[in-house]
Amino acid sequence: MGLFSKKKRGNFPSYWEEYEALFQKKQTENLQEVRFVVLDTETTGFDYNKDRILSIGALTLQHKKIKVAESFSAYLEQEVHSKETVKIHGIRKEGRKDTIPEEEALQKFLAFLGNAVIIAHHALFDIHMINAALDRLHLPDLKNRYLDTSSLYKKTRLRSNLIQQQESYTLDELADMFNISKKDRHTALGDAYITAIAFLKILAKLREKREVTLKWLLK
Repeated sequence: MGLFSKKKRGNFPSYWEEYEALFQKKQTENLQEVRFVVLDTETTGFDYNKDRILSIGALTLQHKKIKVAESFSAYLEQEVHSKETVKIHGIRKEGRKDTIPEEEALQKFLAFLGNAVIIAHHALFDIHMINAALDRLHLPDLKNRYLDTSSLYKKTRLRSNLIQQQESYTLDELADMFNISKKDRHTALGDAYITAIAFLKILAKLREKREVTLKWLLK
C-alpha cells in the first residue's frame, strides 16, 4: 500500500517526483519497443517488515536483447544481519567496502528503473521488499507494471493430464530446463541475467502457440 496519505504530493524528494512524472507520459504497448528492467534482490530473509535488502541487481531488456551494458548493481549497508542467509548469497556483514545507504541505493535504482516494465522471478517478493524500503522513507509504492517468469513459464506448459503443473517453479528449475548457466547464481545481477535469458526463452515458447502481446502477458 502506498503512503500518499502520509505525505502530501509535492512534499516528496525530487528523485521521487522525477520518477513519478515518467508515468504521466503515454507508454508504448508495442512489445518490441517496451523497455523491460529485469530485477533481482538479495535479502537477509523473507519477512518484509524485519528483513532488509542486501543488494539490488537489474539490467535492461529491449528489442529482444539483453543490454548488459545497461545494468544496475548496488550493495546496501547492513542494519540487519542473518547468518543463515549468508550461506546462500555470501554477502557478509563487513565483507564489502562499496556499500551505500538504503535511501541512496533506492534513489539510484529508481533513476535506472524509470517507467520500465519489471521482470523478476517470483516478482512480488522483490517488489514487496523494495516497497517496504520505500515505506521506511515515507514514500509510495513502485508504480511499474511487472511480469513474473515463474507464472509466465506455467503458460508454456501443455494443458494435459499427462503433465502435472507445479504451483510455482524455482529459478534453478528454469535454468535447468532451458540449459542456462548458473555460474553467478545467488548474486543479484547474476540472477537478473538468468531471469532475462529465461524470459526470452519463455517468450519464444509462447510465440509457438499464439500471438503474444504485452497486454496478454500482463494478464
